[in-house]
Order: sequence, then C-alpha cells, then structure tokens
Amino acid sequence: MDTQQAAAGCRDVLDRVSEAVVADRQVLETVLVGVLARGHVLLEDVPGTGKTLTARSFADALGLSFQRIQFTPDLLPADITGSNVYDKGSGDFEFVPGPVFANVVLADEINRAPPKTQAALLEAMGERQVTVDGETHSLPDPFFVIATQNPIEQEGTFTLPEAQRDRFAVKTRLGYPGRDEERELLDRRADRDVRMPSVSPVLDSEAVLSLQTVPERVRVDQKIRDYVVDLGRATREDDRVEVGVSPRGVQRLFETARARAVVAGRDYVVPEDVKQGAVATLAHRLVLRSEASVHGVEPESVISDVLSRVAVPAVASE
Repeated sequence: MDTQQAAAGCRDVLDRVSEAVVADRQVLETVLVGVLARGHVLLEDVPGTGKTLTARSFADALGLSFQRIQFTPDLLPADITGSNVYDKGSGDFEFVPGPVFANVVLADEINRAPPKTQAALLEAMGERQVTVDGETHSLPDPFFVIATQNPIEQEGTFTLPEAQRDRFAVKTRLGYPGRDEERELLDRRADRDVRMPSVSPVLDSEAVLSLQTVPERVRVDQKIRDYVVDLGRATREDDRVEVGVSPRGVQRLFETARARAVVAGRDYVVPEDVKQGAVATLAHRLVLRSEASVHGVEPESVISDVLSRVAVPAVASE
C-alpha cells in the first residue's frame, strides 16, 4: 500500500465513521492517527458526547473485532485478561480468554477501576500480551485500546498512573457538538426504532496492518527531528512542570507526525504535522507542580506555550 492509497483508505474510514458519529472531523482524525501510529487513544469528556459510539464505529469501519469492558471499582484483573479454568473432562486447567482478546478494546471509564486492575491492562497496552499464572498469551494483531474517562465526576475514581497515561499515543476530547450538529442528532433520534447508527466495514484486519506500515516509510527531515526532540525537552525545563515528556513521548510525537502526513496524503512530514499533534500527543504526559495546579494551569496551555517558544524549522518544500 502506497501513501496515496493509504490516504484514500483513511478518508473512507473517516467518512464512514462520520455517518454515525457527530463530531469534529479533526477529532476523528486524531483517533485515526493513534491507530496508524500503532498506539492507544484516550477520550476524555463528559457523559453523552459519543465516546462509546466513536470507539465502536471505528472498529466497525476498520473491519475489526470489538470488545467493551466497563471498568468498575470491583473489576478484577482476571475479568480483563481471562483466567485458567479447570476442565473436569480432561482434568487440566484451560485458559479462557478475557475481553481484552479483541482487535479494538473499549476500556469504558477506565479510571473507575482500582490500580491493580488498571495494571492488568498496562501489560496488554505496552507488550500486546497478557500473562496469567506465569503463562504468556499474545493478543490479536492489530490491537489497540480506546479508553474513556469523565473529567468532571471524580468521586469513586482512581487517577491513572503516569506510566499508564504514557502508553496512550494521543488524548483528545469530542466536545459538545455545534448547534447544527446537535439538531442533526435530534433528527437521527426521531425514529425510535433505530437504536444506534450502524457502520459498515471499509477495511479489514489485513488492510489495517498494511495501513500501519505506511507511516514507517514517511520521510522526516533532520531539522524536523531536532524540532520534535526540542519540544519534548522544553517541557522538562518549564517551571510549572514536575515531570516533563518522557523519551517515549518524544518518540510518540515523531510517530504521530508521520501518521498525520499519511492522512494528508504526503510521504514526508512538515512542521505543521508536528504542531497539530503536539497537544494531543504530549499534554497528558505532563505532571504539573502543585502550585501550578492550584493556580489552574492546564497541561494543554503548557504545551501551547512550548510551541510558541521553540523555533519552527525552515524546511524546503518537497
């Protein structure tokens, strides 16, 4: 699959998802960029904005298997990974896979589960495998997690540890729809016999795997590589930041920039690819100092300030 074919496939997927999900096109592109970059996506927004529908629609459009896990305070690690069950007939223990064994896993309200259960998902996200009773089981390929969390309601929730936030390639918000979009939602719901919009497949698992290889062939100028590194390092030097972007985060920005180039139909990265993806890729990785949090500083504003301070490289057009 070449870049133009990949870009056409991306457009088809976004068009198909847009038929079911009323959301800003750029937000949907950010989710798709996370998939192209072989990463995971964190959707943070208030209830009722379409997070679950977005995850299911992407799975359907990509032609991938889908599982939803509702995270609750009493959820156990085995409820995610699966467990060994005794078979009376054979007299042996047999592994019964949990819901994490799917191409697309929706971790709904991920911050409602205790840290031990969240950790069970950490290995799956980082290594594409789970270990149960000392035995390792590989997850399907492709595999990615779309997790959701509510930023408003904090009672009964557990903050995601930095190590887990760092595993998400991008974090984005769907936001409230505009007036026209909200009116369209009413029109769609006028027919009470239609419970949920359906999305037909555009691709299949083999096509998705092929699509994910295309960003690896995207060219990135040395000056842009320096720019990516400088942005990451600048977050560590900001007085408002306790823990800046990790080396993994810098690599993720590099990967998402290449994925954005593919979505745009280019086989080379321009500085705008880096700038457009910086907030979604880097902001959730920051740990702010307590005094900054008290004064209402948001990680997104820190990344915006870093973008304004670090010089954008002048790169010759391809």
